[in-house]
Amino acid sequence: MIVITAASGNLGRLVLEDLLGRGVAASGIRAVVRDTAKLADFADRGVEVVRGDYTDQGSLVAALEGAEKLLLISSMGTSDERLGQHLNAVAAAKQAGVKHLVYTSITKADGNAIAFSRVHRDTEAAIIESGIPFTFLRNNWYFENLLGSVGAALEHGAFIGSAGEGRIGYATRADYAAAAAAVLTGEGHEGQVYELSGDVAIPNAEIAAEVSAQSGKQVGYVTLPEQEYAKALEGFGIPAAIAVELAQADVAISAGALADATDTLKTLIGRPTTTVAEAVAQALKA
Repeated sequence: MIVITAASGNLGRLVLEDLLGRGVAASGIRAVVRDTAKLADFADRGVEVVRGDYTDQGSLVAALEGAEKLLLISSMGTSDERLGQHLNAVAAAKQAGVKHLVYTSITKADGNAIAFSRVHRDTEAAIIESGIPFTFLRNNWYFENLLGSVGAALEHGAFIGSAGEGRIGYATRADYAAAAAAVLTGEGHEGQVYELSGDVAIPNAEIAAEVSAQSGKQVGYVTLPEQEYAKALEGFGIPAAIAVELAQADVAISAGALADATDTLKTLIGRPTTTVAEAVAQALKA
């Protein structure tokens, strides 16, 4: 049984779709979510959909019983909230007897200057300590992190942030989902730490230029001071504590926190990662 937590999220849904596309039987996939109604479409296709809440360790133990392979998708929230949830999940996985735990981490989790990387570093440490055979998928940034606001950028003429000219190893969620599915359906991945990124690292200004070229509207990338960007994020409805963490992440990115590009993702998925032109075209179409 392959089990996916946080399966109703953007990444989780893509992993489910990829697994089915690889010929994994729906009956061999279990999707764990807080609200099972959110995956009614997959349940209709034969995927087992069960309730499991990162804040409720007991529910997770029940949801993870019989898992040969588990994809633990990192949660949302403040760093403290996320770490507590992850530790619950690791403890539940151990109690349930999970055979192989695959975790979505962050680039260079053990030394990344992005402050919330500590969540991933400490989660990785807990997984190692648990004794469960593991694979760490250290994902770089998603194109969607920036291109999710392409509509506002087109309206106002700019993306905003605090990343400056920092290069980022962008790939799409679908790229990272394909890597997760490859590990979940493959062999020999136990004990591996995969540093995953797009094939090249690019600055946000390059994405803005591609949006301009494809849309015919001039769009730039404006770098704001850290505190000003945090306030802007709050204005978009992001909770203050998370806005502060996201702004700090951008400053760390400006200093190279996500600048390393590897060919590991390309190797795992068996194709080049999504280019900036392709990612922009997808975003504009959406």
